[in-house]
Amino acid sequence: MWPLWLLASLLALSQALPFEQRGFWDFTLDDGPFMMNDEEASGADTSGVLDPDSVTPTYSAMCPFGCHCHLRVVQCSDLGLKSVPKEISPDTTLLDLQNNDISELRKDDFKGLQHLYALVLVNNKISKIHEKAFSPLRKLQKLYISKNHLVEIPPNLPSSLVELRIHDNRIRKVPKGVFSGLRNMNCIEMGGNPLENSGFEPGAFDGLKLNYLRISEAKLTGIPKDLPETLNELHLDHNKIQAIELEDLLRYSKLYRLGLGHNQIRMIENGSLSFLPTLRELHLDNNKLARVPSGLPDLKLLQVVYLHSNNITKVGVNDFCPVGFGVKRAYYNGISLFNNPVPYWEVQPATFRCVTDRLAIQFGNYKK
Repeated sequence: MWPLWLLASLLALSQALPFEQRGFWDFTLDDGPFMMNDEEASGADTSGVLDPDSVTPTYSAMCPFGCHCHLRVVQCSDLGLKSVPKEISPDTTLLDLQNNDISELRKDDFKGLQHLYALVLVNNKISKIHEKAFSPLRKLQKLYISKNHLVEIPPNLPSSLVELRIHDNRIRKVPKGVFSGLRNMNCIEMGGNPLENSGFEPGAFDGLKLNYLRISEAKLTGIPKDLPETLNELHLDHNKIQAIELEDLLRYSKLYRLGLGHNQIRMIENGSLSFLPTLRELHLDNNKLARVPSGLPDLKLLQVVYLHSNNITKVGVNDFCPVGFGVKRAYYNGISLFNNPVPYWEVQPATFRCVTDRLAIQFGNYKK
């Protein structure tokens, strides 16, 4: 169990990107380093972030039975609760209800909690949410409701919301208007739901200015074409995508990081990657590619390319690096090609002339 002081420290991290919370509860999303820093990627309006010292009065004597309460953090996890407990202090800023047996969120469950900043409901049995359950939560910025039994995205989410994690539920449809009014939202994690391409209604993401979106471990067969064009990170790994066609990425010119690993991609149409001029990291590992995708030398900021565990049999001398000098603005610091049937002894050294260090290249270990 995390120390309570560590949970309380979340309130001071108003300048951190939501997708840079490493090791926070069970939300580790990636294995590699992020390519963006706060100044590059922050798109959220943090002018209204809660200042804990401005909240008066305090009600430190109030604490639900069995819970731990400290520094406006109420921790009621792992208690076998069937419902949201009563007698929660009105000045609570973080409420942790994960790992319980809550099945429903009722109208008045959060009544009076107008200062709540983060609500954690992970790993319960929630299948029903009253349409006004979140109405009192006028300052809520982080809602973690993953690993439940939801079949739809909750209605009437607070307009203050910045981060929504709703992965590992049973959601099959994202209707138009479900995110309307959420002008501060910059991070949505909705992987692990049985979503197909047809499950996204046209305009489902209208009005959102997201930085980060993950729809991994779903049932997508292609790259959705109607996602927010503001995205810096898009993760579609562990789906059933078979190809990247010419205009699939046309809308996403601001991407820094694109995750397409663990799909069934056999073909990337020539010119497809040219719409990603700011791309820094590309994950295409564990697919069915027979060659290195064309267009990589033209991505001047690209630094990391994962191509391991494909069917690549040949690596050309100009597959990664541009011809001539002064074209690429950032050298590669990671290229993975292991577990491909490439005779690596035939690859010319000049192939990696724009790589920072030879240790950044991973070859070999191919098994039929």
